[in-house]
Parts: sequence; C-alpha cells; structure tokens
Amino acid sequence: MSHIIRVAVAVIQRRGRILIAKRPQHLHKGGYWEFPGGKQEQDESIDKALIRECFEELGIVPYKFSPFIQIEHSYPEKSVCLDVWQVTDYLGIPKGLEGQPLLWCPIEDLDDYQFPEANLAIVEAIKGQMIKL
Repeated sequence: MSHIIRVAVAVIQRRGRILIAKRPQHLHKGGYWEFPGGKQEQDESIDKALIRECFEELGIVPYKFSPFIQIEHSYPEKSVCLDVWQVTDYLGIPKGLEGQPLLWCPIEDLDDYQFPEANLAIVEAIKGQMIKL
C-alpha cells in the first residue's frame, strides 16, 4: 500500500435529513450511496478541499462547518482517511453537477441505503448524534 488517500467529506443536514449522493457505476463502489466530498489535493488544506469539492460536485459554498469525525479504512486496493465535516450552512442549492442523483434522506432511513464500508462509521456517528439531541 503506497499512501493513504485523504478525503474531505461533507455531512450536510437540513430539517432532520442528510444529503447523500449515488456514486457513478464506473467508479470504485459504483452504485453505492455516499456523503459528498472528494480527495484533498497536494498543498491544499482539508477545509479548502471540503469547500472546493462541495462547489464542484454540488454547486454550493459551505461557510459554516466544523469537524465531525475522522475515519481510516483500508480496502484491498487502497487506504483512505475520511475527514468528515458537519456542514450547517452554505450558499446555493445542492445539485448533482457530476450527474449523480442526490437525495435528502431522513436520518432514521440511512440504514436503508448501501454505503461503502468506510462510510458506515459516518452513518453510525450521525445516528448517535441524533439520539443525543
């Protein structure tokens, strides 16, 4: 395994629902649902990566966000570090700019969708936070 791929991930919540996106079929774990985000570029801070990825994928600009959880996961073909942020406010209206279907999923229904293994800890953290509220 050469290096760990660092990924900025957005958990965008609105009225008890979380924004999820379906991965294109041709990508790793294609057809699975995920939280929006993408790879951090060289010499880019992780918060800048979050803002850039949200803009490129969804056409929104997060301006209120905070660290939520960090997850390291190894797949047979690669290792990832998911730097997950809770996005509480943003400019714009989310759209699937890369052709990906989007869904505002009720928190209690997240288990009904298939996520890549690395994302399961995010689902559990979201549900755990809901119980505390």
